[in-house]
Amino acid sequence: MVHQKILDALRTYTDPFRITKGNDFFLKHFDPGDTLGLKMDKQVALQLLQRHSKWLAMEQEVLYAQDSWSVLLVFQAMDAAGKDGTIKHVMSRVNPQGCDVVSFKQPSDEELSHDFLWRYSTKVPERGHIGIFNRSYYEEVLVVRVHQHLLDAQKIPPVRIGKNIWNERLADIARFEDYLARQGVAIVKFYLNLSYDEQKRRFMERLDNPDKHWKFSTADVRERRYWNDYMHAYEEAIRATASEAAPWFVVPADNKPFTRLVVAAAIVEAVEKLDLAYPKVTQEQIKDLAAARQELNAEPIDGATGDRPKGDPDH
Repeated sequence: MVHQKILDALRTYTDPFRITKGNDFFLKHFDPGDTLGLKMDKQVALQLLQRHSKWLAMEQEVLYAQDSWSVLLVFQAMDAAGKDGTIKHVMSRVNPQGCDVVSFKQPSDEELSHDFLWRYSTKVPERGHIGIFNRSYYEEVLVVRVHQHLLDAQKIPPVRIGKNIWNERLADIARFEDYLARQGVAIVKFYLNLSYDEQKRRFMERLDNPDKHWKFSTADVRERRYWNDYMHAYEEAIRATASEAAPWFVVPADNKPFTRLVVAAAIVEAVEKLDLAYPKVTQEQIKDLAAARQELNAEPIDGATGDRPKGDPDH
């Protein structure tokens, strides 16, 4: 059953950042440094995050057992916004057996020989699982939109590349998500909203710390030159694809503990709303359980000294 008290507690962190209708959405209305006026230290934020992670772990167990719904978490952000760290911290208590993380890199020749959604559709989580897309099909209307020469590698007939291609792709994505939602996939999308100044600070921190040099790429600085183009592309994408079935959360990303807290709350809320329950045992299964109990009770008390079946691996 839905736990209303949990939902009420979560909405404090989710409602201000949830986008379900894109008509009036403007990215400038969302402050990357927002913490809802909460002046919490890292320890308090960590305690709240651990509470949410515990709730998520409990819900995931029921999701896996029910084997009906699946959950797709989509993460998009500019470089250094903290996607990897957020995923790591928020999902720390989730059973890996029921969770799949996919990081989409540069497409292969095989992937480029298919439609733009193909490689993503094959990775949608199976029923009972949580799937995480670390970057996603939205790259096809973000990085490809900013660097339009990438369309050349996608082998699309030139007659199909018109001035409305980005609106068409966004409409395709919205329909794709609507289709998934109708098949029992609960979709939650996150844009980690990092400020221009904070990105520079984090880049400089990586350059100043030898232990973080591995995180830095000169390509990150090159992409920073296109900041305004990316902001426009993100705004258009969120505006065109936000819906009740597949909401966006524009999460402030300048404060990492707060970012993780909001993301965790939104995931727990989405799973909680599914009204999950453990599968009911049939009468036939009840009989089988009773027979198993009877057989086990009939075994000698000192089973260690008695004869065991030949197939027992400990025999």
